[in-house]
Amino acid sequence: MSSLYIGLSQWSHPAWPGQLLSKNLKSTEHLLDYAQVFNSVEGNTSFYGVPDTHSLVRWASQTPDDFRFTFKFPASVSHQGQLIDNVPIALSFIEQLAPLRDKLGMLMLQLPAACGPEQLNGLAHLLNALPQDLQYGVEVRHPAFFAKGEAERMLNRLLLEYNANRIIMDSRPVFSCPPTTPTLADAQQKKPQVPVHIISTGQAPVIRFIGHPQPEYNHRFWQAWLPRIQGWLTEGKSVYLFVHTADNQLAPILAAEIAAALHHPLPDFPGLAPSPQGLLF
Repeated sequence: MSSLYIGLSQWSHPAWPGQLLSKNLKSTEHLLDYAQVFNSVEGNTSFYGVPDTHSLVRWASQTPDDFRFTFKFPASVSHQGQLIDNVPIALSFIEQLAPLRDKLGMLMLQLPAACGPEQLNGLAHLLNALPQDLQYGVEVRHPAFFAKGEAERMLNRLLLEYNANRIIMDSRPVFSCPPTTPTLADAQQKKPQVPVHIISTGQAPVIRFIGHPQPEYNHRFWQAWLPRIQGWLTEGKSVYLFVHTADNQLAPILAAEIAAALHHPLPDFPGLAPSPQGLLF
């Protein structure tokens, strides 16, 4: 059964209270408001370390049954040593996520630009060893995987074989004009500028859309995604769409705009809800 999962790269941001999030919430309560609007989140913190069990249990209790977490494998799996040697670390990571097992939508393996065709055998070994009841996404950044040559064909065949989803990074808006602000300059320095190769190698395509901080630069890029996303949903696939902006301050608004265009409007932001009459005075 197809589903559209829309989320951001975090559920908390200093600019969001009074917008996406209600004011005066504790930081440990931000997920409660976030999950009233979005049905997924890109869990980047796991890249740096495995969340503790107490946090995982709390996150499970703060989200509805249909909410999906998409954690990244830790850097110790994707960025250190050889993939073929890191299977035990990957399996241990999944075991530690047990409190959220029923809400794991995607586990994402984000490979560095230095990880090229020589690691494909290791990638196959890793994917083969992972539990088959979970979904996986793989993001590559090595130039050979975007050259439309044999290396890219080998990668795509491998992902198709293991029903793993090739994560699509669309950072075109961020690089669509010179960096006119410090925030944009920082984003252009940190975000990968890779070609957009649109392909679905699994049953749950993943799009990471990196928007420009000025909304007028984004429209033509995300508009082009609408028929593709609708087509995948019609085919019975689920789609994960994660919306970023250069500093993520305006990411909720951009995500809401795209969701409305996809005929999947988001609920009103809790932080913008009017106060009950009795609390106004």
